[in-house]
Amino acid sequence: MRTSAGAELLKRSTPLKAQSKAASRGYALLLFAAPALILYGLVMIYPTLKGAALAFTNSRGGGSYDFVYLDNFRRLLGDQAALGSIINTVVLTVSMVALQTGLALIIALGLHRPLKLRGALRTVFFLPFILPSLIVGVLWQFLYNPGGPVDTVLEGAGLGWVIKLWLGDTSVALWSVIVALIWQNVGFSIVIYLAGLEQIPRELFEAAAIDGATGWKTFWNVTRPLLGSATTINLTLTLVGALKIFDQIFVMTGGGPGYATEVLSLITYKQSFVLGNWGYGSAVALVLTMIVAAAAVIQIWARGRMENR
Repeated sequence: MRTSAGAELLKRSTPLKAQSKAASRGYALLLFAAPALILYGLVMIYPTLKGAALAFTNSRGGGSYDFVYLDNFRRLLGDQAALGSIINTVVLTVSMVALQTGLALIIALGLHRPLKLRGALRTVFFLPFILPSLIVGVLWQFLYNPGGPVDTVLEGAGLGWVIKLWLGDTSVALWSVIVALIWQNVGFSIVIYLAGLEQIPRELFEAAAIDGATGWKTFWNVTRPLLGSATTINLTLTLVGALKIFDQIFVMTGGGPGYATEVLSLITYKQSFVLGNWGYGSAVALVLTMIVAAAAVIQIWARGRMENR
């Protein structure tokens, strides 16, 4: 009887010991993570919440301010520069997502072939991505200068009639900026697609060839579906990155000519740091944050539905 009772007590105490050990381990992990969590809260969470709160005030950077509730957002709806920047932001984002992703896929398919200079070409395409954004802005500002390298190349190719004041003409300034942005960032999208292509088993292409599939049919029925994850990553990162573009536009055009290249991030900077309208600038930043979050969620949801069909 005593033996059976002792065994029963031992069985009951074993789960309790395991739970106590797991709890102790959890507390230890939390203790080690606490400094990082506290630092993240002070550096990221607190400033974010503070900035969101300022969006509902008339703060001008001083110590005192009053809550004006939704007045800043009403002002945003009547601000032609801000509304124009929203349109420019949407045009820039849609253009970059479509053109950069499509161009990256085409180049990645070419670089995936057994070329002698494949390694060198991959480096060449990826190199602009590691350049600082300010340097890219200065570089393309030089390239677009009247009589500069771009104009010289067009003249030599007999396309002098195409030449415009690339950063000074409202009809082409935004598209000139988009070209520079795609040039800088397409290499990163190429790397993601190349990583996806490397994961596709060669046996699938061999089976498609045996079934008589042509190049286009092989791409559409084999390559495209299996690159779904890489496409989702590229679309999401390009979308979020395009919505937050600031450095290159600030250097190349400063938002001009007029409001032709003004974007929400630039409006936020000017209102907050140049004009001192911290409350209004925070409201613009909050709107940009909501647009970025909504666009990312919708894009991921739409891509998920397409992959599940």
